Amino acid sequence: MARLAIAAGHDVVLSNSRGPQTLVDLAVELGPRARAATGAEAAAAGDIVLISIPVGAYPKVPVAELAGKIVMDTGNYYPARDGQIAELDSKSLTSSGWLQRDLPGALVVKVFNNIFFKHLESLPRPAGAADRSYLPIAGDGSAAKTVVTEFLDSIGYGTIDVGPLAESWRQEPGTPVYGTPYGSFEDEKGTPVGADIIRAALAAATR
Repeated sequence: MARLAIAAGHDVVLSNSRGPQTLVDLAVELGPRARAATGAEAAAAGDIVLISIPVGAYPKVPVAELAGKIVMDTGNYYPARDGQIAELDSKSLTSSGWLQRDLPGALVVKVFNNIFFKHLESLPRPAGAADRSYLPIAGDGSAAKTVVTEFLDSIGYGTIDVGPLAESWRQEPGTPVYGTPYGSFEDEKGTPVGADIIRAALAAATR
């Protein structure tokens, strides 16, 4: 994601749970548009913040620093990894809805969770390209989704609006749009996927 963003002219602040010193080499590799920071510093610095961590770690996300920010959430709930989370098991909340509940001052948009990272890196195409790929997004704020749509456009992807976070289950693990349309993991280049295919996969999702 950092590479795609930098290639599109965006500045990137990287963080992880192990501290900025573990990201210095990566920041140097990415070039002058990248720097490493703590999680709180990255949250405070970003105009748009990407959270890509296990769902079970969501309670550790900085809250105050994300107030007023657009938060792109890539998370997928896997109970074997994340532990059992009652609200998600009962389906009273989606994983992104759970994150939004704990970040009342932020605007959460679910995105990037349904595509293999190597496919994400290999499938960008410019606007208007016949083989441009599309990604689903879900969120409760239309303005936030517009900003995320513009960001995805800048890195080479179109978007399909799933609706509010309550509908983001349509792009979660086990649904037709999760991974499969872009090809197998063994094929690292992936397969371009148009808007109609993504819409059909979202419509076919059942709970």
